[in-house]
Amino acid sequence: MNFLQNEQFNLKPSVNKVSIHKPRVLMLYGSLRATSYSRLTAEEAGRILTAMGAEVKFFNPKGLPLFDNTDSADHPKVIELRALVQWSEAHVWSSPEIHGNMSGVMKTQVDWIPLSMGAVRPTQGKVLAVMQVTGGSQSFNAINNMRILGRWMRMLTIPNQSSVAKAYNEFDEHDIMKASPYRDRIVDVMEELMRFTYLTRDKSDFLLDRYSERRAGKPKLIAM
Repeated sequence: MNFLQNEQFNLKPSVNKVSIHKPRVLMLYGSLRATSYSRLTAEEAGRILTAMGAEVKFFNPKGLPLFDNTDSADHPKVIELRALVQWSEAHVWSSPEIHGNMSGVMKTQVDWIPLSMGAVRPTQGKVLAVMQVTGGSQSFNAINNMRILGRWMRMLTIPNQSSVAKAYNEFDEHDIMKASPYRDRIVDVMEELMRFTYLTRDKSDFLLDRYSERRAGKPKLIAM
């Protein structure tokens, strides 16, 4: 029996919807330190995105409880984070590399973002850029692992990425990033993020539609 015979496949995106608002980008950073280079790098990326025409919002992870699945789901910081995720069309994740991986602060934020909230998939089909900073030589461990997380969250992680080595050398006395190849790469990454966001943000219905769920008769989930 050919169970695909009568299936209607949704393989052509609609061209009717055209958003006119600024691309909405959520910035997450992975450190609580007063002088946090992952935060400073995210702030630099935020200034670049703003200059490119994006609306940028930051989530401050200070006070976010450790992930306990549901016990702290009503915590104000969890509610704030989830609201920002729903508002966003794209994300930038910026983490220090600690013990060869992203920080616990970074991972906790992602852990608090559910794959689905009722009929809404808050991250699926949204665009993601990943960045990391190190105190030593250049490394890619944290961004590689954030890519795994982004894939698990069903996000569209862009090809380009940024890794800033010896980040303490890359900022001036006003916490502004100095001109350097590292900063040039961040501009490249943000430019690519904006392009992917423009290409995909009006295609959420197309990107969320799944054959397996249609076949099972499951309610159609929406992006937000």
